[in-house]
Amino acid sequence: MSVAPEADGTITSESPEAAAPEAAAPKPAAAKPAAAKPAARKSAARKAAAPKAAAESDAATPETTPAAPAPAAAPAVPAAKQPIRAIDGGPVLAHVDGISLMAGAANVIMQLSWPAVGYGVMESKVESGRLLDHPIKRSRTTLQFLAVASMGTDEEKRLFRRGVNRAHAQVRSTDESPVEYNAFDPELQLWVAACIYRGFEDTHRLLRGAYTPAQREYYYQKGAVFGTTLQVKEEMWPATRDAFEEYWAESLKKVHIDDATREHLDYIARAKFAHPLTARLIGRTNLFITKGFLPQEFRDQMRYSWTAKDQKRFDRMMKVIATVNRRMPTVLREFPYNYLMADLRWRLRTGRSPV
Repeated sequence: MSVAPEADGTITSESPEAAAPEAAAPKPAAAKPAAAKPAARKSAARKAAAPKAAAESDAATPETTPAAPAPAAAPAVPAAKQPIRAIDGGPVLAHVDGISLMAGAANVIMQLSWPAVGYGVMESKVESGRLLDHPIKRSRTTLQFLAVASMGTDEEKRLFRRGVNRAHAQVRSTDESPVEYNAFDPELQLWVAACIYRGFEDTHRLLRGAYTPAQREYYYQKGAVFGTTLQVKEEMWPATRDAFEEYWAESLKKVHIDDATREHLDYIARAKFAHPLTARLIGRTNLFITKGFLPQEFRDQMRYSWTAKDQKRFDRMMKVIATVNRRMPTVLREFPYNYLMADLRWRLRTGRSPV
């Protein structure tokens, strides 16, 4: 199957059946004397995999050599064991939908459900990066990471990584910490990256529809950037989307949200970190949306109830939001990612810290 991103970020694909004649057409042979034709026909008959159309063409013009077929397009989707670096260029996200950030609190709950990640955030000594103390700055840094990872150049990612590394150097457990953690631990970063990728895949399904199998594999491979932008090595990212599902199932065994972490995450889900008036206006809705985006395993850990009636209401809400989102002008639909990239580039240009 040949899959390649279109200009608008979508993926176009050719079915294996449609591509087969072109890809499997036999290499033309040089014309031979008439006496050699019987042997050539016997050899051709043994090639059972040759397309029927090519065989009929040979029979219809025995005295001439068939024209060479056009070369088949190289598939954009890598083979199962092909390294991730083989996919050069192309979009990381099929669509840049700013509204997908409504799933942000749910994704934070997923990330911090590993105790080492949760306590690393809650006990962080980086005062300027604490969400509860500096919600605007912390939100900007987190969202700019998503923007630069999916839309930035290699140099922008390098500079952003350097800024994040300076902050992460201070995030280490102490003797008083209930769990051991280190912000540079690539295993912890891999889990965070996996949650981010899973979040984008889920929001795409609800806003745009499910990926085709080829699209799913393509964007999964591109999703490695959410880890490799920091300390995750390419070879750590599971080789295929199926392998990722196995990694995810194993990683769920490490999920445990204790009372302290649950209180912290519920505070975020209810938007209590925002201005009191804002929290009162959006808190209940944000909690409902957060519950809707959480897989059941995480709802259970948060002790959130979720009924069939809740699911129907959530599905109706997503259909309306998806319809409105698709009709929005691009500049509005991509907000705030486009703004965040412009802000980051301004910061880098003027010598300011990216984080």
